[in-house]
Amino acid sequence: VAYMLYHVAQCPLFAPSREAYLRAARRVVDACLRYQEGGGEADADTRAAFLLGGAGVYAVAALVYRALGLPDFARPLGKFRELSEVCAPLSFLECGSDELFVGRAGYLCAALVLKQRLGMEVLTPAQIKSICLAILESGKQYAVKKRKPFPLMYSYYGTEYLGAAHGLSSILQMLLSYYEYLQPADQELVWQSVDFLMDQEQNCNWPPELGETIERENELVHWCHGAPGIAYLFAKAYLVSKKPKYLDTCIRCGELTWQKGLLKKGPGICHGVAGSAYVFLLLYRLTGNSKYIYRAQRFAEFLFTEEFKAGSRALESVYSLYEGFSGTVCFLTDLLQPNQAEFPLFSVFV
Repeated sequence: VAYMLYHVAQCPLFAPSREAYLRAARRVVDACLRYQEGGGEADADTRAAFLLGGAGVYAVAALVYRALGLPDFARPLGKFRELSEVCAPLSFLECGSDELFVGRAGYLCAALVLKQRLGMEVLTPAQIKSICLAILESGKQYAVKKRKPFPLMYSYYGTEYLGAAHGLSSILQMLLSYYEYLQPADQELVWQSVDFLMDQEQNCNWPPELGETIERENELVHWCHGAPGIAYLFAKAYLVSKKPKYLDTCIRCGELTWQKGLLKKGPGICHGVAGSAYVFLLLYRLTGNSKYIYRAQRFAEFLFTEEFKAGSRALESVYSLYEGFSGTVCFLTDLLQPNQAEFPLFSVFV
């Protein structure tokens, strides 16, 4: 909620309400900080989690405080930096240490957001290299242990996910986001793994986990699992390499989303309509083709139809960024400024 308020406040179209939104964001984030620093996390290791733990709280607090012009923004920034030591050990989480929501990829993603929004690198080169090396070594060891025919693989709670939420695609995306910190040999391992993942495509989509076959009754077209989330990896791969095959794959993701992305699981960005529609804003920024604006607008309109209201699943976390309306508000705001549009806290343009 705090990030949503911050995001709307940054949009020039809402300039008259900017201070009010930022003050509201501060109230929310201050409450989160009190919880975090009062021992709110039952598992100390999840302190470094971006989307489900302390790293995200400190990152958003730094953004909000900086936007308000408060010198206090340095304090949560310092707390964020300290968490790099938490995720340094190779297996610091038993469930899987590298994925986006709680693992190292998420921590690097948070640092990327801070770099973009604050205009400064918040981690030292040594810290970045250390975390990247841990991700690489973890992936190498797992791939060897499980005798994979490609160099990097990971699991989360024992499942070899491929999608953006917990899987291979977002981990590789973060490694590409810090490409200049990787040794040439490791860069090659990343590209081999990206190409392996591209080869797992089934009718313009990807199964939730490695080795599954997509059937009509179990196909997922979500940001968390499937083409709408994996598209961001191939967008980043294209931006780094300039190879058309990655952009072509990203475009195929968009075509599938246009055909099958009107979901019944709510309005959110994780597995909802707004998350699907963000792919079109991504493709607009990559290609400049206005048809993607049209498609994003049609998905936005669907959110307000009686058909959607009647058929959509009831939300458990109504106001959350990923499942609830906060993410939807971010999408609708970005629809007003498509040249700056980005999936919340998941940038490929840094």
